[in-house]
Amino acid sequence: MTLPRTIKQASELIKSKEISPVELTKSFLEKIDSNDKKLNSFITVLHDKALESAKEAESQIVKGNYKGPLHGMPIGLKDIFVMKDVRATCGSKMLENFVSPYNATVTNKLLDAGVVILGKNNMDEFAMGSSNETSYFGTVKNPWDLERVPGGSSGGSASATAANLCIASLGTDTGGSIRQPGALCGIVGMKPTYGRVSRYGMIAFASSLDQAGPITKTVEDAAIILNVISGDDPLDSTSVDMPAPDYTKSLTGDIKGLKIGIPKEYFIDGMDKEVEQATNKAISHLESLGAEIIEISLPHTSYAVSTYYIIAPCEASSNLARYDGVRYTYRSPDVKTLNDLFVKSRTEGFGDEVKRRIMIGTYALSSGYYDAYYLKAQKVRTLIRKDFDDAFEKVDVIAAATSPETAFKIGEKTGDPIKMYLSDVLTIPCNIAGIPGISVPCGFSSNGLPIGLQILGKHFDEETILKVAHAYEQQNKWFEQNPEF
Repeated sequence: MTLPRTIKQASELIKSKEISPVELTKSFLEKIDSNDKKLNSFITVLHDKALESAKEAESQIVKGNYKGPLHGMPIGLKDIFVMKDVRATCGSKMLENFVSPYNATVTNKLLDAGVVILGKNNMDEFAMGSSNETSYFGTVKNPWDLERVPGGSSGGSASATAANLCIASLGTDTGGSIRQPGALCGIVGMKPTYGRVSRYGMIAFASSLDQAGPITKTVEDAAIILNVISGDDPLDSTSVDMPAPDYTKSLTGDIKGLKIGIPKEYFIDGMDKEVEQATNKAISHLESLGAEIIEISLPHTSYAVSTYYIIAPCEASSNLARYDGVRYTYRSPDVKTLNDLFVKSRTEGFGDEVKRRIMIGTYALSSGYYDAYYLKAQKVRTLIRKDFDDAFEKVDVIAAATSPETAFKIGEKTGDPIKMYLSDVLTIPCNIAGIPGISVPCGFSSNGLPIGLQILGKHFDEETILKVAHAYEQQNKWFEQNPEF
């Protein structure tokens, strides 16, 4: 059977009863079993649970209880979201054997919509990475070139979705971890406004930056998932009590009169020439669709990476203090004292990148350095956010490249953390400001690697960035190209 690639295609087949959720789920599970050895995009595959969910979805359809376009959809879940009675490893040895006693809010929302969760996608350890090379469970491969990274930290979700091992996946974005892998794998990755989607049951990395969002083949699929996962959650004090619209209604294809800002600071030195050309071509195409292109400035952009790599490690240092070997985490077998238990369990349980960020964060928060580093970073964060506020007084959305380069080779940057951190130079400001962003494919390099266009919007204005991304996508249809691996 030729598997459908999008939620829209699959839902139409299910609704017309040309295929059943059980048949669809079995086909995807078979594809995972036969292909994921090459990609390593799943940590846990839920064969039995997925089939149980599919049978339940099918029985509901027989009873006439069709729940909507996600009913019976086989979806992946980044292994940072907890799911009852299922391992939630966060890509770490520290949580290798942790089985969650409850569901994350987004997990519940997906299951309530009739989704079939195929398994938990691989990821950088505790979401710390830009290439999916820091996972305790091994590096994920990019389906467009198995010698290259898929991006990170949601690399497993992006790789599996691009390779059609799942119809879509749910990832998290702390500094670009949905949009950057989306761009590198030639698919759509969307980060909603901070507070739009509940973080309850999402294992924390940096609490003021983390946000869940969809990874899909098309913009319409992203809107469909966002409809389900958005909304206030009394279990999450950072979720915002604001009604979420039907995002699919914004996909009109009409962007005439919209003002699109092009930030000069996002066309940086060292940007890949083919990425720059593809981005400029996409911007010209938006102009041909009736949008007005306006050059803007985001003057504090150059400070974003430095700001992020103080704030994020500080919050990580605090959040990861709970993993002490005492309760539900890895515990070193060779301990004699309480201090041994803490030190050895954390030393053996965390990988190098996680330990590096914990040490950076602990240092920056320590007495005598808090004001010099963390407090100053928060002040610069305010300036970066003000840059966006000022820009959005003149334009409706902002457009730029998602990543300054295409997918790089596995191992190419692992020896140089600074070089790796700069991979997210164009995505980080969005998280610092808390605004929504989406990456949509805008072409391929001469060696066949995907390139992404990033569209950023005002707080809680996901509708406009979806509208612009969809209008561009429908005229270009890069999503119709599939990797052969």
